[in-house]
Amino acid sequence: MYRIGVDVGGTFTDVVAVSDDGGVTLAKSPSTPEDQSIGVMDGLERLAARLDTDLAGLFAQTDRIVHGATVATNALLERKGAKVGLLTTEGHRDILEMREGLKPDRYNMRMPPAPPLIPRSLRLGVKERLRPDGRVEVALDQASLDAAIATLKQEGVEAVAICYLHAYKDPTHERASAEAVKAALPGKYVTISADVLPQIKEYERVSTTAVNAYVGPAVGRYLGRLENRLKDSGYAGPVLIILSHGGVAPIQDTIRLAAGTVLSGPAGGVAGARRSAELLGAPNLIPFDMGGTSTDISLISGGEAALSSDRGVGGERVALPSLDIVSIGAGGGSIARVDAGGVLHVGPESSGAQPGPACYGRGGTQPTTTDASVVLGLLDAENFLGGAATLDKPAAETALDGLAETLGLDRMTAAEGVHRVVNTNMAEGVRLVSVRRGVDPRKFAMLSFGGAAGVHITEIARQLDVDRAFAPRVASVLSAWGMLATDLRFEASRSHIGDATALDAGALRNLFSELEAEARARLDTAGFEGDVQIRPSADMRYGEQIFEIDVALDGLDFSADNLLDEVAKRFHA
Repeated sequence: MYRIGVDVGGTFTDVVAVSDDGGVTLAKSPSTPEDQSIGVMDGLERLAARLDTDLAGLFAQTDRIVHGATVATNALLERKGAKVGLLTTEGHRDILEMREGLKPDRYNMRMPPAPPLIPRSLRLGVKERLRPDGRVEVALDQASLDAAIATLKQEGVEAVAICYLHAYKDPTHERASAEAVKAALPGKYVTISADVLPQIKEYERVSTTAVNAYVGPAVGRYLGRLENRLKDSGYAGPVLIILSHGGVAPIQDTIRLAAGTVLSGPAGGVAGARRSAELLGAPNLIPFDMGGTSTDISLISGGEAALSSDRGVGGERVALPSLDIVSIGAGGGSIARVDAGGVLHVGPESSGAQPGPACYGRGGTQPTTTDASVVLGLLDAENFLGGAATLDKPAAETALDGLAETLGLDRMTAAEGVHRVVNTNMAEGVRLVSVRRGVDPRKFAMLSFGGAAGVHITEIARQLDVDRAFAPRVASVLSAWGMLATDLRFEASRSHIGDATALDAGALRNLFSELEAEARARLDTAGFEGDVQIRPSADMRYGEQIFEIDVALDGLDFSADNLLDEVAKRFHA
């Protein structure tokens, strides 16, 4: 039997099949941004051909498919998500726009405020209110709710986000409102903060819920199309989607929490790097994933990848757990240009999958990183994609000639300049995840993967004074391969606020017991059978701090009499 991993990138879709005996077969196909499922099916057909069978024959021998998609990421970055309405507590509809009063560049007085995902006209207040302890201050007013729903119906919204004040303590009002919305707007995507992020901190909660509603319809449509195409081709097994935290979930759970896929693709690369760290016996790695559009860089220390619960994606706060990944706009398709001052830049603009670099022969004319690699002889134009394609070297030379003329240089020097700029940019990306966080990269090894990384990794390692760099045999498809090394994973969280010295140990035990039961129930619903690992943690801080530290509580004896003392020790460790 086979397990198949599918990673959709900006330029190529990577497909990997791993057999029961560990054999690996790979295939690549051009990505199809207009409908990613087309490129996925094309890649699966190429994979079947590599295995000397057809799609039906491949699917008959396939145990499961694990998929990483960029639909949510693209919708957020390109602002092509759904038309969303927001229902919130009366008087609080501007939380999404105020953004805690902060700007990305807080010292730039002329910086315009970022436009919110949901315009003010579609952010509607509803008469209801809970106190911070969960007691009802104002009961849910049905007339107010009905009026807000009528407005959203008239505006033709595609999705509705519901986020009431302090709903993390009691979601009754949110759930009642959701039922009313579903009855009045059948078929629309409806999401509530109690299901997305049942935690304190109002802006993070409303922003994450809004993002979920914004990308949810697009994710649902795409996964529905993909599921139908797979079924029509004879596949009847499970399809699992890799999420931003590095675990996988079934399609329906993924659609419900679509915001959890905003870093789906890069998460597969980190999963592959983590597995590679085990196989290489190198627990300290800097995974370096360079594709056609961007480069994703992370850090694996002691065999574990760091998680973050405070990510900004496309300028929007997504407070769901995600792997700590830095992305920079430098890839094989990054376009080289000269600004008005005569300075050479590479990226973040990319030629993407269509038309792609000039050497692809699809009509691209602008010089890219890949074109420079062809001119420098770093890529074999006659043996691209393992011999499945050839590159148009004269087209690459023509593209570089235009850049060279603008710079007043010869073709080879211009190509070297492109490489020098992009390598320097990527080395700075590595410093962002290491040096700027107090980590010495010289104590780590680099793991290069992605279609373009192998061409650049040695020069970047030299710049950083890193003495070891690994290039796996399946480097160009490591993200797809890594998805097969992930586990089914569900996150459950609650807010329980109080001083550690005054907390009731019994209440803490009950809270973690309820969370474990919730997570196990979701595993049961997904049809999972096998060993289960529970990894409890708590967000903790000193009294006057404004941010929390995620403290792992693995192995803690929750029945111990000194439970709270042990929790405090973990925080100070």
